[in-house]
Amino acid sequence: MVQIGNLNKSYGRQVLFENVGFTINPGERVGLVGRNGHGKTTLFRLILGQEHPDSGTICVPDGYRIGHLSQHIRLSADTVLKEACLSLPHREDGRDESYKAETILLGLGFSNDDFSLAPAMLSGGFQVRLGLAKVLVSDPGILLLDEPTNYLDIVSLRWLTGFLRSWKKELMIITHDRLFMDSVTTHTMAIHRCGTKKVAGPTGAVYQQLLLEEEVYEKTRINDEKKRKEIEQFINRFRAKATKAKAVQSRIKTLEKKERLEKLSDTKNLDFAFNPALFTSRQLVEIKDLSFGFDAGDLLIDGLSFYIGKKDRVAVIGKNGRGKTTLLNLLAGELSPLSGVVRHHNDLRFAYFGQTNINRLDPRKTVEEEIMDAHPDCTRGAARNICGVMMFPGDDALKKISVLSGGEKSRVLLGKLIVKPANMLMLDEPTNHLDMESTESLIEALDAFSGAVVIVTHSEMILHAIATRLIVFDNGKATLFEGTYQDFLDRVGWENESPPAQCNTKGNGSKPADRKLLRRVRAELINEKSRALGALQKRIDEIECEIMGLEETVGQGNKDILEASVKGDGENIKRLSKTIHDSKSKIDLLFSGLERLHAELESRTKEFEERLSGMEMAQ
Repeated sequence: MVQIGNLNKSYGRQVLFENVGFTINPGERVGLVGRNGHGKTTLFRLILGQEHPDSGTICVPDGYRIGHLSQHIRLSADTVLKEACLSLPHREDGRDESYKAETILLGLGFSNDDFSLAPAMLSGGFQVRLGLAKVLVSDPGILLLDEPTNYLDIVSLRWLTGFLRSWKKELMIITHDRLFMDSVTTHTMAIHRCGTKKVAGPTGAVYQQLLLEEEVYEKTRINDEKKRKEIEQFINRFRAKATKAKAVQSRIKTLEKKERLEKLSDTKNLDFAFNPALFTSRQLVEIKDLSFGFDAGDLLIDGLSFYIGKKDRVAVIGKNGRGKTTLLNLLAGELSPLSGVVRHHNDLRFAYFGQTNINRLDPRKTVEEEIMDAHPDCTRGAARNICGVMMFPGDDALKKISVLSGGEKSRVLLGKLIVKPANMLMLDEPTNHLDMESTESLIEALDAFSGAVVIVTHSEMILHAIATRLIVFDNGKATLFEGTYQDFLDRVGWENESPPAQCNTKGNGSKPADRKLLRRVRAELINEKSRALGALQKRIDEIECEIMGLEETVGQGNKDILEASVKGDGENIKRLSKTIHDSKSKIDLLFSGLERLHAELESRTKEFEERLSGMEMAQ
């Protein structure tokens, strides 16, 4: 359990935390949200003792171990497995628990063959995964995970999701992927205006609470300003009259005592649109019998054929190192195929956001200059407008690239993309350095774009939001899947995960199976699954609707209290306060019940998947 009290932290004029206090209770899994630069990582560093508060307390119980993925990974063992086992907790009975390390390494994308490799032979991304495995193996009291998804592919991310859902101790996690966060956390805590707000439930719950509180604050501020002006008018009107001197002095003292509520500053949000280029034909790109490998004997892509239509949303998905970025480079003409063709329409105009394009930014240039370089017709005024849209207002547009953070450089790349008219966007992991709000703004811009989108991403949130066709790198090959990401999960699934059951045409020995019987048994099991899970989902939906209704009651109650306060209606305030308190208490109870139902739904879903999978294996 971690307790923070009256925490203050500043860097020069920049105030990050002002009188912040909160508690992480036993078993809570807390998602930490807030804009980039508002102190999420700094809060982790304060809890870890890597930085010190200006004032306030950070209390961690004696013997309470904190697990954290360090940016500086120390590797000392001679094999990957031995390195992971170094973090296993010491057992008095000397029992060998190396199987725990093996399980976690496999989940994070290592193969059995990798276990005997020297850690120094791993790529930087897999060294980070090894560091994450050591943290998970150590079984700490609390896990602090700062953007763990940046170094994981989609399959490892899905495994980590399941691991964290079953984590029984405490967790604090920072991620730009709202779907991932909401799927593993029990509470959400926002860093907002130098303070924190923690609520039970997903990210939407805390944002709704903040919005409500700011609405109440603004109405109170407007009402206070109105009263202040009335008092000032009275003072100015009767200041010179001796008969009103006492009343005037009383009102002057009232004004002096009354704290003035300042108008809240607007929070900056990324809000932009891509620049569409006209395209009237049906197909932008045709790919036929495409094959490529850096080693001719080891092809990453072998005989892949598909086309990209003018409004397609194609997601390229799969494990890291299997050829996703290579495919985008082939589509962009930066690589030439070993065989096959990539045929561009004459009117194709594409804009490419590549993983390495950040390194192509000139550190000596300003943000404004980089934006202007993106297109010859871009004037300084137009560049300044785009800088503002990309959250570089005023003199911020004159910052050198060399002083920008990773997230700021990503926004510069997006700015360069929207300068250039395009009818096809190619995006390679565009969200790696963006915060949650910017990621969601990007999804909205992609959804509104009238051209085609080809995107490489490990974010299931983005896949569910926009993908209608998939290029899947799995099981050692690249294939086209016609359908959404949910269709893919339902009909195919990932290798090494429990796939959707399909009838096997082989029975025991060489005797053919009775296909009609197999289909009937499987159909009955699917119906049973539908009835059982449908009842649970219906109850979940009912509770969520009840929670929403109660939250509306609380919201209206806060507004009514404000009006009652203006009128000085004490009885009404008392009644409304009780209603709000009762509603909040019921919301807390409902969230507890909702968590149990979600756990039961997950458990029953897994049970049915295993039964379906077992049926397939037995055939």
